[in-house]
Amino acid sequence: MNLKETLRSAGTVLVIDWPTRDIPESLALAGFRVVVWGGPGPEDYSAYELKDGTVITSRIGHPPRSADLIYAYRPFSELPEIIATAKRLGASTIWTQSGLSPDGRRDTRGCWVQEDELRAARELVQSAGLNHVSEPYLGDVARKLKASSL
Repeated sequence: MNLKETLRSAGTVLVIDWPTRDIPESLALAGFRVVVWGGPGPEDYSAYELKDGTVITSRIGHPPRSADLIYAYRPFSELPEIIATAKRLGASTIWTQSGLSPDGRRDTRGCWVQEDELRAARELVQSAGLNHVSEPYLGDVARKLKASSL
């Protein structure tokens, strides 16, 4: 799977939680429509939009009508719910992030997952007919995509 093409084909990204504001902001700066579900309530949705070179946030109170990509910074135990959301919104890809470095420490840019856990997550997502991405760090890919489109 070509990660840049996966992002290029996406218009709307639903972000389900995040390690830092870098994720929704880098996506907005790269030109995506970004909706963040910060939870836990069913109305805890915000839009991140680029206006005059600045990312602004506004509370919208509802999920997007559709999404092309779901980014999730949630435990793999929540994948069944995330997959159901992706299917409901028409997303083709789920991009997960662990927030861990290879030595197991917390890392806001970390994408490391134990191989057996990653394999199980990938099989679950793919069995639902969706693509699964777990690395590299999405913020870096979004910045590279923006830089290559300049």
